[in-house]
Amino acid sequence: MSSTVIFYEKPGCVSNGKQQALLRSLGHPLTVRNLLAEPWTAERLRPFFGVRPVRDWFNPTAPRIKQGAVRPETLDETTALALMVEDPLLIRRPLIESEHGRGCGFEPGPLLEALGVRLATGEDLQSCSRTGVDPYCDSPTEGAVPR
Repeated sequence: MSSTVIFYEKPGCVSNGKQQALLRSLGHPLTVRNLLAEPWTAERLRPFFGVRPVRDWFNPTAPRIKQGAVRPETLDETTALALMVEDPLLIRRPLIESEHGRGCGFEPGPLLEALGVRLATGEDLQSCSRTGVDPYCDSPTEGAVPR
């Protein structure tokens, strides 16, 4: 059974493209939105993270995290959300919203299972698929929207 899925991506992200292709192949109509251009608020963003620990809300290869300016393991919810609203590159992606709920990342779990996504053992559609690039392929300018 197909569900309309709102898919928040970083434009140009190869992995996000593969994730979208998989969801479409399962019959899900997608509304694709630019994660970096959304008018996020803490209240709107928080439900995507569910019960995950705060450190797992973050994209570990966001420039500010790689540089040590943001240390997710030291943050409380309020501070983490404020930082992500200010700098959406910090948000673990994709963010997915459907009638089955909301979630972040593209790893096995209840939301992807409800959407019929069955990743093979060892299959990784979360990490960057570009050769020689860190997982989540973030650079300070690639795909960024001026603020």
